[in-house]
Amino acid sequence: MTRATKIVATLGPASSEPLVLEQLLRAGVDVVRLNFSHGSAQDHIDRAAMVRECAQRVGKPIALMADLQGPKIRVGKFDGGRIMLVAGAPFILDASRTEPGSIDSVGLDYKELPRDVRPGDTLLLNDGLLVLTVTAVRGEQVHTVVKIGGELSNNKGINKQGGGLTAPALTAKDMEDIRTAMAFQADYVAVSFPKSATDMEMARQLANVAGEPWRHKPSMIAKIERSEAIPQLEAILKASDGIMVARGDLAVEVGNAAVPALQKRMIRMARAMDKVAITATQMMESMIVNPVPTRAEVSDVANAVLDGTDAVMLSAETAAGKYPVETVEHMALIALEAERAEEVRLDADFTNKHFGRIDQSIAMGALFTAHHLGCRAIIALTESGSTALWMSRHNIHVPIFGLTAQAGSERRMALYRNVRPILMKPHTDRDQALADAERVLVERGVLKPGDTYAITCGEPMGYPGGTNMLKVCRVA
Repeated sequence: MTRATKIVATLGPASSEPLVLEQLLRAGVDVVRLNFSHGSAQDHIDRAAMVRECAQRVGKPIALMADLQGPKIRVGKFDGGRIMLVAGAPFILDASRTEPGSIDSVGLDYKELPRDVRPGDTLLLNDGLLVLTVTAVRGEQVHTVVKIGGELSNNKGINKQGGGLTAPALTAKDMEDIRTAMAFQADYVAVSFPKSATDMEMARQLANVAGEPWRHKPSMIAKIERSEAIPQLEAILKASDGIMVARGDLAVEVGNAAVPALQKRMIRMARAMDKVAITATQMMESMIVNPVPTRAEVSDVANAVLDGTDAVMLSAETAAGKYPVETVEHMALIALEAERAEEVRLDADFTNKHFGRIDQSIAMGALFTAHHLGCRAIIALTESGSTALWMSRHNIHVPIFGLTAQAGSERRMALYRNVRPILMKPHTDRDQALADAERVLVERGVLKPGDTYAITCGEPMGYPGGTNMLKVCRVA
């Protein structure tokens, strides 16, 4: 078996040298995430160019994901950089304060907080490690009492338990960052804190307009991290190309105990709606400082794989950790072992299913046929990558090869579970395309004489959504 689950790695100080990045790609990274919460526009443009150069050297399609910062719902800075909050002590969050914070009060990056809260609300700071209870709102000041204390340092995040903060998903910075991301044709744009389908539709429209000079339209990923997004999940998914199960902020808003079941539900819904799913946050957190993961982290990654996630994501582990390459190697091994235990239930998957499109029916037919005939590979000749995406929504221990003449489609398919994208020259003749596809896989050692494989394509060729043919072949 070759690994089906993809790995997303975040670029940062620990991984920004070309040699380290190249090692990461060889270790198993499929998608590189650029975190727009840090760095300048030129930093991201330069790093994107470096990723593309390294990918070319390694000979592997790598997708680029631009992850937008979203609204800054944070406290301000402190005189001395940090304070210690004591349980039972009063503390004021002051939207009008401009001077550095003290033991009694701190300013806010998020100026709307006094209008979003009322007495009795619970505020969680620094990923829920600190808990404040609102006692009063007086003008621009939110008066609280510390329920759970600890160290509070500069610019730590604020969440309201149960949700309800009115901050818009797209800020002026995000809109400018979308233009930057389109300047290097990011394959995916991840939108932080969307609350509705409208947030995703607006982000897509901005990205499509910004990408028009390059005729580039990125895929849009909704980061599910607000409690308000949960009731709107189906609508958000319809407006997106995929979701990220962003477990950090989500856990703070809905409670840690609710997240595992939500993760399973989100991944299941994404697969059912032919969208991609990424599982993120603290997957290998201990490897920021340790050379091996904990047993709990191993189980966490394996469970996400068994849930059917397309990709597992690393954040600080590869951006700032001591062992970025080793982390990717461990994650790849865990994913592969978990996939060995996956149950293939194609017969049950297709029971009572109705396919209204010819191309989707062909994709499902290829899966069913390859599974029952024991084919060595499934080949999808595709313009947009849609056929390969549909195939990848079902567990099958047969590798899917997405062959395309479009470089953008090749990179986009790098995120799809169990899909190996390959760039091939464009064809107008069907028979020549089929022959070249077989030759490519024979040359790569995937197929050998006597092997059977299933192949899909469209006729006439070169039109997105035109897949209308399935053929089963044996290598001579």
